[in-house]
Amino acid sequence: MTAAPGRRSSTFTRLLRHGFTDASAAERLLDSPELAPLRDDPVLLEALGGTADPDLALLGLVRLLEAQQSPGARRELLDTLIAAKPLRDRLLGVLGASTALADHLARHPGDWQALVMYEAYDLHPGVEEFEAGLAEATDPVSLRVAYRRCLLSIAARDVCGTTGLAESAAELADLATATLRAALKIAEAAAPEDAALCRLAVIAMGKCGGHELNYVSDVDVIFVGEATEGTDETKAVRAATRLASHMMRVCSETTVEGSIWPVDANLRPEGRNGPLVRTLSSHLAYYQRWAKTWEFQALLKARPVAGDLDLGAEYVAAVQPLVWKAAERENFVPDVQKMRRRVVENIPVAEVDRQLKLGPGGLRDVEFAVQLLQLVHGRADTSLRSGTTLDALGALAAGGYVGRADAAQLDEAYRFLRSMEHRIQLFRLRRTHLVPEDEAELRRIGRSLGLRADPVADLHREWRRHAGVVRRLHEKLFYRPLLDAVAQLATGEARLSTEAARERMVALGYADPASALRHLEALASGVTRKAAIQRTLLPVLLGWFADSADPDAGLLNFRKVSDALGKTPWYLRLLRDEGAAAQNLARVLSAGRLAPDLLMRAPEAVALLGDGDGGGLEPRPRAHLEQEIYAAVKRADGGAQAVTAARGVRRRELFRTAAADIVGSYGTEEQAAEADQGALVDRVGGAVSDLTAATLAGTLRAVVRDGWGDDLPTRFAVIGMGRFGGHELGYGSDADVLFVHEPRDGVDEREASQAANKVVSEMRRLLQIPSSDPPLLIDADLRPEGKSGPLVRTLTSYAAYYRRWALTWESHALLRAEPVAGDEDLSRRFIELIDPLRYPADGLADEAVREIRRLKARMESERLPRGADPKLHAKLGPGGLSDVEWTVQLMQLRHGSAEPGLRTTRTREALAAARAAGLITDEDAATLDEAWVLATRVRNAVMLVRGRAGDTFPTEPRELAAVGRYLGYGPGHAGDMLDAYRRTARRARGVVEELFYGIAER
Repeated sequence: MTAAPGRRSSTFTRLLRHGFTDASAAERLLDSPELAPLRDDPVLLEALGGTADPDLALLGLVRLLEAQQSPGARRELLDTLIAAKPLRDRLLGVLGASTALADHLARHPGDWQALVMYEAYDLHPGVEEFEAGLAEATDPVSLRVAYRRCLLSIAARDVCGTTGLAESAAELADLATATLRAALKIAEAAAPEDAALCRLAVIAMGKCGGHELNYVSDVDVIFVGEATEGTDETKAVRAATRLASHMMRVCSETTVEGSIWPVDANLRPEGRNGPLVRTLSSHLAYYQRWAKTWEFQALLKARPVAGDLDLGAEYVAAVQPLVWKAAERENFVPDVQKMRRRVVENIPVAEVDRQLKLGPGGLRDVEFAVQLLQLVHGRADTSLRSGTTLDALGALAAGGYVGRADAAQLDEAYRFLRSMEHRIQLFRLRRTHLVPEDEAELRRIGRSLGLRADPVADLHREWRRHAGVVRRLHEKLFYRPLLDAVAQLATGEARLSTEAARERMVALGYADPASALRHLEALASGVTRKAAIQRTLLPVLLGWFADSADPDAGLLNFRKVSDALGKTPWYLRLLRDEGAAAQNLARVLSAGRLAPDLLMRAPEAVALLGDGDGGGLEPRPRAHLEQEIYAAVKRADGGAQAVTAARGVRRRELFRTAAADIVGSYGTEEQAAEADQGALVDRVGGAVSDLTAATLAGTLRAVVRDGWGDDLPTRFAVIGMGRFGGHELGYGSDADVLFVHEPRDGVDEREASQAANKVVSEMRRLLQIPSSDPPLLIDADLRPEGKSGPLVRTLTSYAAYYRRWALTWESHALLRAEPVAGDEDLSRRFIELIDPLRYPADGLADEAVREIRRLKARMESERLPRGADPKLHAKLGPGGLSDVEWTVQLMQLRHGSAEPGLRTTRTREALAAARAAGLITDEDAATLDEAWVLATRVRNAVMLVRGRAGDTFPTEPRELAAVGRYLGYGPGHAGDMLDAYRRTARRARGVVEELFYGIAER
């Protein structure tokens, strides 16, 4: 019967209503001879419409009918299909969800019979039932056919909802167990002489060991072998290795029936580089001496499944005590968290947003969080020792180690994400964890999960919702119960015991868990809004503190800041609503002493951390700083008050600079650490130097205004020297300066000199008055005649001195001279005066070069502190700052007159100019630059960590670790940091010896 032109047939409309997307193709299939008897059967259409993909199910059914060997077999299938609802739902459900299983049925058309039975034992088969299903397999091909037949029944129960996610995953693991046993039997039958020589145990790891396998996944295993009585151990291990290798090939190799799954033994000791089979004693020797934290984490799921089960049980019993001691290892939590981050970092950028397993908010986040908690608390609580993620999560919630609400949300999210993963893999029986992009595939997945109204949109919404839950909770899972343990708000809720909370704090790296718990109690207890917000913030903050070298200090400092700002309405709101602010604060408070000390003196500076795009931590231009300080000076009542205001600005801006440096060095969750170490050094040096210049300019104006009004009787200028003039100041640097003045017209020189000296004396006094702000020490020792000479001279006096008495070292020191405050015209003329001295037209005579060498050698021997390791002294040691700077400055003295690029006060700029001028090779320049940047970073790190300046690495372990974190070294790698410094300095010293000490001969 043909429909009227322009109108759709009633069948076409019914097909659309039942979920078919290509109704025309479906009509043609329904008109095929195989289905002709059932073309208008409402039961069949209703059943097809209930599948994940009706079009796919119908096509698979037609293929299956076509593949039947006889008309009688075809009629039997059709009759059973209509009469038996269990078969109808199971068969069509599988055909609508998996093209791979449809292909299997087309190749083996009698296997539909496996879906007919509906007995109790058929609903929940175990290893024995699967072994029976594989019993007739005698080779890899027949094993694959039998495996697919068993898999068909698992998939049918899964897609029909007869079993849930946990049951399906357990059945898949049991089928894998039966398959490994069958494969081992095939291998033993092929080499009975090998089987007689050894005992071989197959230990399942990963998801198979945890009884939660996917449809298509590597089956992770470890092999343990022992000799049979009277057999040489070496021969036995070789025989076991041959059996294990054959067993792996039976499962993994591709045949006419495809493959089953890869058997992966890379979790064994030494990974793929280690022997495939070891004896039990060899395994234990490795785990006791060499194993890494992740290897104990992997052993959580170890389960004997095939071969000699008694030997397998001995293995598990032997390694379990080691597993539950893993949390006592140094840097345990950071190691586990670092491994998780490394997994995420290795995901191709194009796949991150589609990764169900490894991406942020994915399955691995849940599994890692659960395993971490198991390892910490499973030592004392054996109820937590399950290899199955959902069972372990339930046990953690029951014991109060995880909040019940958090556990319920994670359980729901994990089940949904695993179900998505199962449906994606089931379609083609391929190993993948990527959500497809094709809309038809997304529609099929959504419908298979019960999302029928708008499958694609609903699937995306549910997926993102559950991934968001995981992302939000997986780290808090570790920290939130600590707050519940001390806050004690909800009645009837199981809580961490005091001992369990202490264990968790120790695992996180807290040296004084009792004090840490008291801080948590003070912050989070009570029913106030403030306490409620703290309970929201602290789980995340505790994680960030734990990622530092000194979690105790981070938490203590946070309590101090919170106590100081607790009543201000914006503080907690800032931390709650701007993620960058909270993480930046955690980094700053736990990175060392300097930044927290600066913050404690004016806690409101925490607002600087709140600009989400990082703009709040950008260094302010010098002009803006001067403008703010000048305005404060103008408003102040007297010089002392004005300089106090200027020092307050300096303290705030030092905090801004230190915070930006710490955040840039550590990185955040949204932004990796700054890769260009030189840029970090330049930023700190420029910011601190600009801030010091602005502070001196403001102080000069305040002193002049307080003592003389607007007209000082002499022009006055401050010239920056040393690292100050080079824009390379560190956090603890003094301000090296020269003071120059010039009497105004009609002013007596003696009066002018007295005024200038009074200005200098008052500036130094006001900048060093003890207060809550750090002092700014002014050092004028580089002036003519050093400490014996007058503090301030006229420009004429400088000219006379330099013309007659200037020594080589003074010309050398003047390379860094740059005006920083005061009269601009006087400053310009001073620079004009000294340029011929520091850039001599004829370069340096050999005698001058030798004198500079002698001075350098004497400084190295006399100024190096007694007992200091020269190789680790960042300033005076071989390859340190002094080596690099004197080498660069010698090139400036010799060639500055001829090479304009060398006329700079900045070390890195001068080095780049020397390279451009061909005075140093690219390789040597890069070596010196790397050493100079590293040495500068070390000095900055020491000041940030210890709160006082230093040129050598700290000896106290926590301080050394904190310096390491600042320099990019993870926990436990302080030794690597010291080795790297020595290597860098040694290479630089080689260049210095060639260029500096051999320069006269070049």
